[in-house]
Amino acid sequence: MGDMTDARELVLAVDVGNTVTKIGLIADGELVRTCSLTTPARLTPDEAGFEIDRALMRPGQPAPVRPTGTILACVVPAIGDAWAGALRATGAARSLVVGPGLKTGLTMRYDDPAEVGADRVADAVAARSAAGSPVVVVDLGTTTTFEVVDADGAFAGGIIAPGMALGADALASGAAQLPTVGLTAPRRTIGRSTREAMRAGVVLGEVARIDGLLDLIMAELGAQAPVILTGSAAAGLAALLRHEVAVREDLSLEGLNLLWQANRRPR
Repeated sequence: MGDMTDARELVLAVDVGNTVTKIGLIADGELVRTCSLTTPARLTPDEAGFEIDRALMRPGQPAPVRPTGTILACVVPAIGDAWAGALRATGAARSLVVGPGLKTGLTMRYDDPAEVGADRVADAVAARSAAGSPVVVVDLGTTTTFEVVDADGAFAGGIIAPGMALGADALASGAAQLPTVGLTAPRRTIGRSTREAMRAGVVLGEVARIDGLLDLIMAELGAQAPVILTGSAAAGLAALLRHEVAVREDLSLEGLNLLWQANRRPR
């Protein structure tokens, strides 16, 4: 990672997901520091400000640095205002929120573009920049989402499905005799214990679902497209997939960087 000490432009990017919140520092257009924290159900502006100050601290310095800009993507409405207020309180010259009115460079083929989550927009923007068009993003989080950018570079739509952790929790809570299991892949497909069978169903089932849905997406696109896998489980799942994928764990932060660059006011 680079250094933010002498950066002319320092941007703080925050991506608030249902389970994990990612924070990135962008110095002169380069993502130089990232951290993540569990997304809480409730949050005050002071609590959000504490996390922001931690991200902006430099070793050996008594106070956090002041960003020149901030950008927020949030899919948890209950805490969005707290984050937005805390980011404005940094004193940044400009604070952006991904949503209607923000320039994305993406033509939206969604029936109602306002329904597209801010994280999905950031993923699509970053994927198109990294791999061109068409391209498919598979984002592994609370939900497993597919973002499809077509050959014209437009957001064609996608797929939203329950994520692996959600599936495992549903099994454990919905069936009295089933335990909670981890999300590591089993050694075999045919489980020889209840836990092994559940892990096969959840993890290998997710692998089969992703591969199968990618086949359907490519057929509908009428062409093969590169696939980018992102999310906390991306590296582990990539090796199990039949499709070749590129892993970019910070894809949403990369997208927020690009969105900032597209919407920053000229100096």
